[in-house]
Amino acid sequence: MRSKTIKRIAAATLAVATMIGVAACGGSNGSNGTEAASTSNQILYGGDAGSPTFVRNFNPFSSSRRQGINFMFEPLQVVNAIDGKATPFLATGGKIIDPQTIEYTIREGVKWSDGEDFTADDVVFTFNLVKENPALDTLGVWQHIDTIESTDSTVTFHLKEADIPAETIINQQLIVPEHIWKDVDDPVKWTNEDPVGTGPYVIDTFGPNQYTLKKNENYWQKDKVAVEKIVAPASNKQLDIVNKGYDWAYSFITDVDKTWVGANKQHNHYWFPPGGTVSLYPNLTKKPFDDVNFRKGLSYAINRDKIAKDAELGYVDGASQAGLLLPNWEDWVNEDIPNQGKVEQDTDKALEYFDKAGYTQKDGKLVDASGKQLELNITVPNGYTDWLRGMQSVQSQLGKLGITVKLTQPQPAAYTQAQNNGDFDLIVSSFGGTGSLYQDFNNLLNSEFATPVGTSTSANFERYKSDEADQLLAQLRAAADEDEQKEIVDQLQQIVYDEVPVVTMFYGGLWGLYSDKNFTGWPSEDNPYAPPTTWNSSMLLVVTNLKKAN
Repeated sequence: MRSKTIKRIAAATLAVATMIGVAACGGSNGSNGTEAASTSNQILYGGDAGSPTFVRNFNPFSSSRRQGINFMFEPLQVVNAIDGKATPFLATGGKIIDPQTIEYTIREGVKWSDGEDFTADDVVFTFNLVKENPALDTLGVWQHIDTIESTDSTVTFHLKEADIPAETIINQQLIVPEHIWKDVDDPVKWTNEDPVGTGPYVIDTFGPNQYTLKKNENYWQKDKVAVEKIVAPASNKQLDIVNKGYDWAYSFITDVDKTWVGANKQHNHYWFPPGGTVSLYPNLTKKPFDDVNFRKGLSYAINRDKIAKDAELGYVDGASQAGLLLPNWEDWVNEDIPNQGKVEQDTDKALEYFDKAGYTQKDGKLVDASGKQLELNITVPNGYTDWLRGMQSVQSQLGKLGITVKLTQPQPAAYTQAQNNGDFDLIVSSFGGTGSLYQDFNNLLNSEFATPVGTSTSANFERYKSDEADQLLAQLRAAADEDEQKEIVDQLQQIVYDEVPVVTMFYGGLWGLYSDKNFTGWPSEDNPYAPPTTWNSSMLLVVTNLKKAN
């Protein structure tokens, strides 16, 4: 496991607000229109969305912040979720002194966008700010930190316990300027309309339908920034992305080769790497899902490749049942598990395991001992058309074994509540893709998250409990040696493969679209230095790697 791993991924609920009036920044008038097309010195960016219009909120801690903050504020290190590699930004690097102590050397010569010097004091201030205002601690850094101290350009974090993966969570914290934020009365509610950051861009213009960012002339590595301006429209409909010549967007587009690539075959490209493992989560507090034989029956009953093709139109692969996101973690595959953990459909084995769980075929139906046909209820969020297609494929496949499948489609908010509270029989959800094997397995298996049904949890939605898994996770958390980490990860894979806490189905894609008409150097399968996401600090890796097209 790489010790430089990525933070836990948590869904944020966007606040819906009404735009009353917004003053333009820097004396410029905000644009109310949308750029018709990109131009050679700027990129048209489809990574922020209005509700339906923009509210001027650049508080990097706010759930309703503009995504432009990721171009203006920087963390200590940016982690690539594809391979777990950390790239130094405001720190020149992090060093694990021991499993309970992490030391960062803070970069010198960095200035805030208003010209003030950035120092280690800003780092300490930021972490103390989120400690004093828990609503700002969106990463949960103080769940790991005991104390923090600085000496000259060194900042040292003392952790509550041996906690190697904490480095990644600390890495991700965006740093804010003490000289600005120390005078803010309510940092939770503050919208920070004129943000001061260390990042490559600053506000240029702002309007309810579009805002623009311009290059920060004080940026510490401005020579690496080729894009002069970023244009962010509030509306990023698929037709707009295709027809208005976007440079960078994130969107699942049907028949992407015909629609997106076909619009400009010379310059339009896409990259859809795996971003998580979409799975059937059984409620393990209910029968028959508490029986591992029943779960194995489900695992052998489905054709993962068929589900993947039906759900995501051939863009992704069927998933391993061992819990690894592949091919990202191929070097960590447990070689004792056959076929990299990929379970092939086998109806005979499925019926064998269902029989062990008390279900047999009779007159084309799978029935229990009383003769009642097995009926499953799968919850899938409304509007997730790809997941729905996948579940319709599952419905058809299980139907051939004599199982009746009902699909329930609550609205996303109700779906999330049902998932978190355990109010389901089977629910479609996803795990992994954090860039950290510890986080991936911890979120899936740690019994700390297995709260009673009816109470909310943020992970382990299936409510899996295993003393063995908990002990292995604790060992992995404290392990600094990679060989030791691999031994532990092998055992965790075996648990997921044998115990089937969730039935994996397919890898959910990261739907990255880009054009190299104006700029080259975008992340791709051949150059996976960053994921193609448009909402986190990995965007800093992108804009410091792009080069002007010839």
